[in-house]
Amino acid sequence: MAFQVLPRTEASATMRLAAPVGATVLMLIIGAIFLVAMGKSPALGWQAFIAEPLGSLDGLSELLLKAVPLFVIALGLTAGFRSGVWNIGAEGQLIIGAIAAAWLAVVTDGMDGWWILPAMMLVAGSAGAAWAAIPAFLRVRYRTNEILVSLMLVYVATFVLTWVIYGPLKDPQGMGFPQSILFSDPALFSPLSDEFRLNTTVWIALAALPLFWIYLDRSFAGYQLQVGGLAPLAAGYAGYSGNRAIWTSLLLGGFCAGLAGAFEVGGPLGQLTKDVSNNYGFAAIIVAFLGRLHPLGILIASLLMSMLYIGGDKAQVMMDLPNAITGLFQGLLLLLLLACDFLVNNRVQWRRIGAPA
Repeated sequence: MAFQVLPRTEASATMRLAAPVGATVLMLIIGAIFLVAMGKSPALGWQAFIAEPLGSLDGLSELLLKAVPLFVIALGLTAGFRSGVWNIGAEGQLIIGAIAAAWLAVVTDGMDGWWILPAMMLVAGSAGAAWAAIPAFLRVRYRTNEILVSLMLVYVATFVLTWVIYGPLKDPQGMGFPQSILFSDPALFSPLSDEFRLNTTVWIALAALPLFWIYLDRSFAGYQLQVGGLAPLAAGYAGYSGNRAIWTSLLLGGFCAGLAGAFEVGGPLGQLTKDVSNNYGFAAIIVAFLGRLHPLGILIASLLMSMLYIGGDKAQVMMDLPNAITGLFQGLLLLLLLACDFLVNNRVQWRRIGAPA
């Protein structure tokens, strides 16, 4: 017996929606096999990854807190991914946005004013968009590959972060640790409760959901964006600009990633540190595709990815697992999602060797 892979004439909408669910279930099953191979209990592992984040108000609070930056970044990336513009550098754009927000918080330290926090968000988003403008300009002007340029800029942003926390923004009273000063209250997002770390950024994220849905699915501007990116030649005949789609996609993605940077330094961290990102920029790529590039699906996917983050931290403590366990499950989820998507768009046909194809 032999097999051949044939493209489906039309992908089933039901299968497209079921693929993320199937990938998640397979991740749980294969993850359990990994745990057994490492001599660990799968039941204890799923307690860490599922029961702990969902089993208490504190766990739910942390789940939402980590989901907010993932959700916001993934929304911004979705505009580009729908248009065929591949911004893989959200990690670097988040870092640059966090640096910009931290700079403003340090400069205004000791001041009191309602405008400080909105200004931090605006500066952070603008800085992230400016960082994304580099691959946008190179793509439009010199036809470079935005995937490579945006990805390489992540490493540049990391070096910039290292420089500022060891240099201009380093806390002079920080005992030599690479971090900024702790921000004053006007530069911090207010917690929703004294008992939990969840803060007002959750309302900003929820407000962004219908706005992005309207823009991407119900507005003429969103339609122009997608047509201009996916079919620039045809779009030119229709009066749409392919270059404008590139600029809009990358700048919007960069703004959202930079905004997420402000959420982190003005939220749970309360200062700028070398671990400001936690790889949210890369994880948001998985979130966007797991959510099928739809705002509501992205919301659900961001909660799942947040659960992996929290579960990975819990598993390290409860089961003495390595720090890489979170990345392992994230990569496994992406690999399985790609495999499921392959079967959505193609079918496997078996035949006897020697029989006509």
